[in-house]
Amino acid sequence: MKAGDGSALRALPPDFVWGAATSSYQIEGAASRDGRGESIWDRFCRAPGRIRDGTSGDVACDFYSRFRDDIALMRRLGLDAYRFSIAWPRVVPEGRGRVNQRGLDFYDRLLDELLGADIAPYPTLYHWDLPQPLQDRGGWPRRATAEAFAEYVDVVAARLGDRVQHWTTHNEPFCASWLGYGLGVHAPGHVDRREALAAAHHVLLSHGWAVDVLRRAVSQAEVGIVVDSWPIYPYSSSPADEQAARLVDGMRNRWYFDALFKGAYPADMLGYYGDDVPPIRDGDLSTIATPIDFVGANNYSRQFVRADVNGGFPTDVRPATGNLTALGWEVYPDGLAELLTRLHREYGVRKLLVTENGAAYADVRTHDGAIHDVERIDYLASYIDAVASAVAAGVPVGGYFVWSLLDNFEWAEGYSKRFGLVYVDYPTLERIPKDSFFWYRDLIGRRKLAEAA
Repeated sequence: MKAGDGSALRALPPDFVWGAATSSYQIEGAASRDGRGESIWDRFCRAPGRIRDGTSGDVACDFYSRFRDDIALMRRLGLDAYRFSIAWPRVVPEGRGRVNQRGLDFYDRLLDELLGADIAPYPTLYHWDLPQPLQDRGGWPRRATAEAFAEYVDVVAARLGDRVQHWTTHNEPFCASWLGYGLGVHAPGHVDRREALAAAHHVLLSHGWAVDVLRRAVSQAEVGIVVDSWPIYPYSSSPADEQAARLVDGMRNRWYFDALFKGAYPADMLGYYGDDVPPIRDGDLSTIATPIDFVGANNYSRQFVRADVNGGFPTDVRPATGNLTALGWEVYPDGLAELLTRLHREYGVRKLLVTENGAAYADVRTHDGAIHDVERIDYLASYIDAVASAVAAGVPVGGYFVWSLLDNFEWAEGYSKRFGLVYVDYPTLERIPKDSFFWYRDLIGRRKLAEAA
């Protein structure tokens, strides 16, 4: 099957949702406007050497001021849905207590504009921008942060729940816990295994509490979570490399999947982490495994690992062959199909969405003013093929969201990497649709024509 020629599309269900995704800190800007509080990313970006190009999300794409124009681009693209995140510091600046009505007003306006354009909103309640005052009191390694998250979700649902039918609690719990608290490459930049494991537990616990809050506040809406996963491969067939891959899969995938869908952390990983595992209270795991309506799956590539010759943690190894994106990630569409299949068959997930998939390339404007991103088109086509293959094999995938609608602040990479369907000229903030924008628009259009036939 080739995406776009009709055969791949025929495997997808008639109500398949075509979307694009962004997150608040990466595009909104307006970091100090209308009562928004400081986030851990505001603080992290000010620390020398943390961000590759020394930038921040202070302005980003200025979506806060330009969202109406960007929604016009979404409508031009033909999107069914838009996945975005709500900035906790914009709504509850200190993390708990005082609510900033001007922050909620912004999301009010955003929802009304989306619905007026017939684009379904898919908000995520946490995409990594923790209010700094909560971090000052310990951040996600403290159980109190999970309690604060449930309070914040209650505030948002009470104000916006009448117009949102699809809620996501968290984006990528692995990244929120390990990249920020264990590996130090994301905010708040800590390197502490014990903190990372406590953060992971409390993020998952807060998800379960948030599901309960949303069920009470918006009983007719769908509620889910977004997990990120790269299939883990051993570098060789040696027993040592096989065991290394099992270990990394346990840290990267099974720790989260088992807790969410089986109500238990994997026994081998509990043994591996030992005393670093945080206290787990009675009822925590059943709360984490509260039934949900859908799972969002984020995938970009796969990971090869090799056993460390000195007995340390396994090391990442690049594949010997294969196309790589600008971030050095291998183009491996079968990995997305593997993830979707695994979540359905091994963990019993009955509704899946691809909530992020895309690629960074060195996009440049040519003499004609356009951005001819052929590599991105090829990447997206191959991954949509993989989704269609999974659906044809019986995996219940209900939608696909490109990462990203816009070029944006790409976390520790700053503005050095571009994922967007729309090119952003950062000095002027001009938006220029890339060739991939028009390709995706035409793909969606053909799908809708096929449905109408």
